Amino acid sequence: MKALAVAVKEFRQIARDRRTLLILLFVPVFFLLLYGYALNFDIRNIPLAVQDNDRSSASREVVSAFVNSGYFELVRDLPQHSDIDEVLNRSEARAALVIPAGFGRDAATGRPTAVQVLINGDNANTATTVMTYAVGLVSALSSRYEVQTRTGSQRGPLLTAEMRVWYNPELRSTLFLVPGLIAYIAMLTAVVSTALSIVREKEVGTMEQVRMSPVGPLAYVIGKTIPYFVVSLVSAIGIVALSMLLFDLPMRGSWVMLFLAISIFLVGALAFGVLVSTLADTQQVAFQVAILASYLPTLMLSGFIFPIASMPPALQAVTYAVPARYFLVALRAIVLKGVGLPLFWRDIAALVVFAALVLSLASLRLRREWAMGR
Repeated sequence: MKALAVAVKEFRQIARDRRTLLILLFVPVFFLLLYGYALNFDIRNIPLAVQDNDRSSASREVVSAFVNSGYFELVRDLPQHSDIDEVLNRSEARAALVIPAGFGRDAATGRPTAVQVLINGDNANTATTVMTYAVGLVSALSSRYEVQTRTGSQRGPLLTAEMRVWYNPELRSTLFLVPGLIAYIAMLTAVVSTALSIVREKEVGTMEQVRMSPVGPLAYVIGKTIPYFVVSLVSAIGIVALSMLLFDLPMRGSWVMLFLAISIFLVGALAFGVLVSTLADTQQVAFQVAILASYLPTLMLSGFIFPIASMPPALQAVTYAVPARYFLVALRAIVLKGVGLPLFWRDIAALVVFAALVLSLASLRLRREWAMGR
C-alpha cells in the first residue's frame, strides 16, 4: 500500500509537470516519425538533366528507361552545346545523361555505342548509387538491343555507359562527410553554448540586474552573442584547416566566401540559441531543447547523410526551415566545386533571412520576458 501511495503521488506530480509529460509522450512518437521517414537508404527521384544530341526513337527510349525506372526524375532537357557545368554547379541536377549524335543509327545497325553519364560527386554515397543505377539501366537496354539486332557474334555489350564523376572523382566519403560535420559541430556548439549562457544568468539571479540596467533586449542579445560568435568562428575555421591537413579536404573556392558563409550561419545558430533560452528556465531544459531543435534537424534533415529528394514531400517541406540545408550547399560549392557566389546566392540569402528572423524573434521574446518581470 505504501508503494501504491508513492506511485499515486508520482502520477500526480507528472500530471502537474506538463513539460515532462510532453517529453515522455511526444518525443518517442517524434523519433519514430522522424527516423521512420528520414532514415531511407533507398535513393530515388534523383534530379536528372538530359542532353539528347540524336533526337531519335532509340535515344528517347534511353531517356524513358531512366525516367520510368523510378530512380531518376527529369528536371532539365538541355539543348545541344548547352553548358552542363552550370546545371551541376547549381546542384539543379545530380546527374546528366548525354546521348551522342548518331546513337540511333549505331544501335539499329548493331554497332557498339555509348552514352555518357556525368555525376555530381560532392555527395559520394549518392554518386555511387547513381552510378550503379545508370550502369544497370544501360546494361538492360544493351541486352534488349542485342536481341533485336540479332548480333550473336557481337563481342562485348552493344551499349555502354561512360561514367564521369565531377568534384570528387575518387568518390572519397571523407569529402562528403567533412562539410556535413563542420555544419553539425558549428550548429550544435553555437546553439548549446548561447542557450546555456543566458539560462545560467536566470538561475543565479543576475538576469534581474541586467533587466534593471539601461541595456535593451536587442543590445543584450547582440552583446551576449558576440563572444560566442568569435569563439565559434575561430573553431569553425580551425576545423576547416584541420580537415585540409588531416583529411585532404580541398579548398577550390574563395576563403572570403567561406568566411562569409560560416559567419552568416553562426549568427543564425547563435540567435537560435538565444531563442531557446527564452523558452527554458533551467540549464537542463535548455540543453534538452537545444539538442532536440538543433542536433536532430542538422543531422537528419539537412541532406548531410540522407538525400532530401528521397524523403516524403511533407518532410521535404520541413527541411526548408533547417539552416544547415543551405549552409551545406554553400559550403560544398565553395570547398569542393570552387564556384562563385552567383551560383549559390539563394542559399546565402536563405541563411540571412533565417538569421534575421530568429534574431528578431529572440529579441521580441526577451523583451516580453523583461516586461513581465520574469
